[in-house]
Amino acid sequence: MKKKIIKISVISLLIIVILLQFVPTKKNISEQENDENSFLKIYNPPDEIAKMLKNACYDCHSNNTRYPWYSNIQPVALLMQNHIFEGKEELNFSEFGKYSKRKQKNKIKSIIKQIKNDKMPLKSYLLMHQEARLSQEQKDKLISWLNSLIK
Repeated sequence: MKKKIIKISVISLLIIVILLQFVPTKKNISEQENDENSFLKIYNPPDEIAKMLKNACYDCHSNNTRYPWYSNIQPVALLMQNHIFEGKEELNFSEFGKYSKRKQKNKIKSIIKQIKNDKMPLKSYLLMHQEARLSQEQKDKLISWLNSLIK
């Protein structure tokens, strides 16, 4: 009896996983990355800073996400879609120029605080994205440059 319950449970789980593959998700890919509202266009950071921002922040906080192979597998795709939506709602580097000057300054202060407190990039993101891992020296450079924007 116990084996039968386990077998039914495994088969049911497998069916659910297979059916989940048919749930559509929306990809976060825009064709207007070099828009005049882009943070990079407005503040024109040095290449090293721009690379750090793109590698550590832009997948969740811009209109263009680089999707890994596993992003096509459910329920991972749904989780990523939700995470990206929440990230962009909090901060969107692609739409940064649409924020008021006051909001831009506050967002930059928040970015600095998040980096200093090791809140961003998220630990879960860093597990699968080694290029997003910033050394202390890189964090210091990034924070110093961001501080120069709000003085």
